[in-house]
Amino acid sequence: MRSKYIIGAVIIIGFTVWAAISFNASLTPYVSVDEAKHLNKTVQVKGERLGHGNFDVNTNQFKFKIRDENGDVLQVVYDGAKPGNFDQASHVVCVGKYENGVFHAKELLVKCPSKYQPEGNNS
Repeated sequence: MRSKYIIGAVIIIGFTVWAAISFNASLTPYVSVDEAKHLNKTVQVKGERLGHGNFDVNTNQFKFKIRDENGDVLQVVYDGAKPGNFDQASHVVCVGKYENGVFHAKELLVKCPSKYQPEGNNS
């Protein structure tokens, strides 16, 4: 009877450890441009959009630059079309990996300024 409890406990502990490791591996940390250049893994980099970027029809790549809060500039290449609201964006979050002098984004999250403005003083 006691061996059933031990086996059950081992299964529960094993599942809990597996779940924790799987969850931790799925997290993608936010890092600075400098950190992204030195890490050999998928990360998120947030930066101010610089310019409007350009789309290369031949390679189906959208290329643009961002600047992080430290002032470091990052060249980003995204395999896909330019997001529709990119030109209105104040900041962009790029999810991807830095390779060969360029950040290869597999996902873009566009941060647009708020549409809602505080009420002005109507006097």
